[in-house]
Amino acid sequence: MPALRPLESGSRYDLRAGLSPDAPDESEAKDEEGSFGYCHSYETSSRYDGPGLRAVLFLSGCLLRCTYCHNPDTWHLKDGTYVSLQQVLERLGSFAPALVKLGGGLTVSGGEPMVQLAFTRRIFQGAKAMGLHTAVQTSGFLGDRADESFLSTIDLVLLDIKSSDPDTYRRVTGRDLAPTLRFAERLASLSKPVWVRFTLVPGETDDPGNVAGIARFVAPMKNVEWVEVQPFHKMGEFKWRAMNLEYKLANIEPPTKHLVNRVVEQFRDAGCRAR
Repeated sequence: MPALRPLESGSRYDLRAGLSPDAPDESEAKDEEGSFGYCHSYETSSRYDGPGLRAVLFLSGCLLRCTYCHNPDTWHLKDGTYVSLQQVLERLGSFAPALVKLGGGLTVSGGEPMVQLAFTRRIFQGAKAMGLHTAVQTSGFLGDRADESFLSTIDLVLLDIKSSDPDTYRRVTGRDLAPTLRFAERLASLSKPVWVRFTLVPGETDDPGNVAGIARFVAPMKNVEWVEVQPFHKMGEFKWRAMNLEYKLANIEPPTKHLVNRVVEQFRDAGCRAR
């Protein structure tokens, strides 16, 4: 068993790499009990990752390889810090009363939380016992792993739908689109509250037809409370370079305000509540 280390506070933009070199590959990770896991870091004052003031825990491990990812140091478990469930819940408990008073809660992000499904579920169970609202940010690619016991611990799903076109999706993520759409449909059938998140990357995901396809898919879903358009940014570019990864979007600039407004209006015109 790897040695436990302190759970790191900080920022999603901090570079953390090579902290657990003996960790398993994320595609082969066995997480049956959820007593231990691998974390990147946590933040305590986000107003961006769900309603109210939130603590956000960033877990390690992801099977997607998004070209615009600003946290490539969360792809591999070996780059995370090995911690216990007890460590996470003790730290969360120290500021849970303030989060409850401020109408916030806990969001677990990544990476992809469903890589460490049992660990994530037990964190959420502990958070619910503290009276916290719970949210998970996920690509939905591993949505088939999310059984009833997992979904019952979650109040809100922040679902990244990165493209409506299978070829575009595979080009920008390296994976198939179908599992994400299947998970979205399942959440709709369960009336599970969802905020859909769409990353707007000029030249990659901004095609009007691509946006329209997502809008047509999402608009009939009564459980989708918001569609959030997230403009591409380059705040994580330094991580790619530090980790000797090829950053293919080095020459791509963030979208203009005009482009962001066009995409938001596309969603609204299709009947989505978008921002």
